[in-house]
Amino acid sequence: MKRLIKLTPILVFALLLSSCSSVRVAADYDRETNFNEYKTFAFFKPGIDKAEISDIDKRRILRAIEAELMAKGMTKSENPDMLVSIFTKSNQRVDVYNNAWGAGAWGWGGFNRWGWGWGPGFGWGGNNVSTRTEGMLFIDLIDTKKKELIWQGSGTGYLVTRNVEKKEARIKEFVAKTMEQFPPAL
Repeated sequence: MKRLIKLTPILVFALLLSSCSSVRVAADYDRETNFNEYKTFAFFKPGIDKAEISDIDKRRILRAIEAELMAKGMTKSENPDMLVSIFTKSNQRVDVYNNAWGAGAWGWGGFNRWGWGWGPGFGWGGNNVSTRTEGMLFIDLIDTKKKELIWQGSGTGYLVTRNVEKKEARIKEFVAKTMEQFPPAL
């Protein structure tokens, strides 16, 4: 039991750390579509131009999508079977943590600036405010002949904006996790 009590803070921290880095994905598709018919693709410039992100990030996203589709055996073409478009959304998330626990009996002191603690419940930390940007990337696949959306995947997670290498890796992660859903298992 003592060992479990000692490991609990580490396990909770690991869970928090892993949940912050994960990308949540979803996909929707037209059940009437035979996805085996699609062998070629191109990017739908008018749709991509509307995405509200920097041109650099657009290129990163498009390169990642292209790599994923080519890994699935598709070919980029001037006369494609399907078009690829993207759009993005972002939300600013503000978390306020009240670390002033008040005076009280000995017990779990809670999570504060210094980590989990066992001790008196009077608070040293006050309020901490954390601001993070949660982004959503939507990838649309459109049948060229029918001009209809046949598949849409979305990835949602926290964005990295300060470090270029981490940002590029995060974009690749968003795209890879989202494109895992394509083609749908019928």
